[in-house]
Amino acid sequence: MAVDDHLVAQVRELVGGGPDVDERRMFGSLIFMVGGNMACGVRGDGLLVRVGRDATDAALGKPHVTPFEMGGGRRPAGWVVVGTDGLADEKDLRAWVERGVAYARTLPPK
Repeated sequence: MAVDDHLVAQVRELVGGGPDVDERRMFGSLIFMVGGNMACGVRGDGLLVRVGRDATDAALGKPHVTPFEMGGGRRPAGWVVVGTDGLADEKDLRAWVERGVAYARTLPPK
């Protein structure tokens, strides 16, 4: 799955740099890691965001948000995909990226 280079640049800027920030290719996405934990990622169909198990249902109630589906139809809890229509406003993109980064920071560093 191809990723949108412009969206990658925006997310990279929002995640920020630092010794605990890393980028890796996985799940057909460019994943942004914080403290060794996945926070969010850019996919061809939008933004993959780690919201945590307890927040998954609420996130899925938002416009343009769908479950993250891995190969074989598996849907890991705690992850959603925000479609590109839900990222058109910079404020919305910032909120989703910050949400993923904030959740990753609650986890023990790896």
